[in-house]
Amino acid sequence: MLTHQQALIYCMVVMSAADAEISNREVDAISHIIVRLPAFQDYDVSGLSETMSECLEFLSDENGIEIILDRVYIALPPVLRETAYALAIEVAAADLHTAEEEINLLQLLRQKLELDRLICAGIERGARARFASL
Repeated sequence: MLTHQQALIYCMVVMSAADAEISNREVDAISHIIVRLPAFQDYDVSGLSETMSECLEFLSDENGIEIILDRVYIALPPVLRETAYALAIEVAAADLHTAEEEINLLQLLRQKLELDRLICAGIERGARARFASL
């Protein structure tokens, strides 16, 4: 079973890998999030590489995304499900381009975590505002 921190990391890693390319900006975003957010306050950062590798290993399975989302759902308390979606959005926005695969994954994540569409729209709008540029 995953810890809630591992589940949050899985959401970010899956989002990063959704377009079949994990960019340095996405990895930097994940690292920055982990050292900054209260949800990770007692997380041992030395385990990040292993957690990311485990997640990517699941993705190599034919049903990997379903397995990951099931594990994430079980590990996350309801209070952190919106956080998981927000973190996935942050990673998707990190490289300033959202691929179709990432949009599809966000829909799957929203459904699996049983999140309200309006709340998700607000989270998405906040990310667009944070990552806007001229």
